[in-house]
Order: sequence, then C-alpha cells, then structure tokens
Amino acid sequence: MFLKYLLLGFLFYFLFKFIFDFVIPVAKTTRQVKKQFDAVREQQQQFYQRHQEPAPAPKESSKADQDDYIEFEEVK
Repeated sequence: MFLKYLLLGFLFYFLFKFIFDFVIPVAKTTRQVKKQFDAVREQQQQFYQRHQEPAPAPKESSKADQDDYIEFEEVK
C-alpha cells in the first residue's frame, strides 16, 4: 500500500515538473514568437500598401504637342 502511494507521488511530481518546466515555457515561447511573426507580417503589408499606391497618370499629348513636331527628310 505504501509503495502504491510512493509511486503515485513520484508520478505526480514528475508530471508537475514536466508541465511547469517544459510545457508552459514552450507554450509561452510559441505565443511570443507568433506575435513577433504577426508584427513583421503587418509591417510588410503596410510597406507594400504604401508602395502600391497608383502612379500618377501619364500626361496626354495635346494637339499642340503633335503640331510642334516637324517631319524632315534626310538629305543625301
């Protein structure tokens, strides 16, 4: 009977140590790394959105610009 309680005590002790020394720190670290990746992804999206703004439309050539052009023939 005493041996049964002793083994259960060791089992609970090792289970407790495993959870609080391994599982919880890994979970916290995973959560922190995920937040950092999300922050970097958000910064990249903001960067691309700022640089994806539409470029100004090219100026249309007016009739006056076309009239200013004078064709010439090459003289030999």
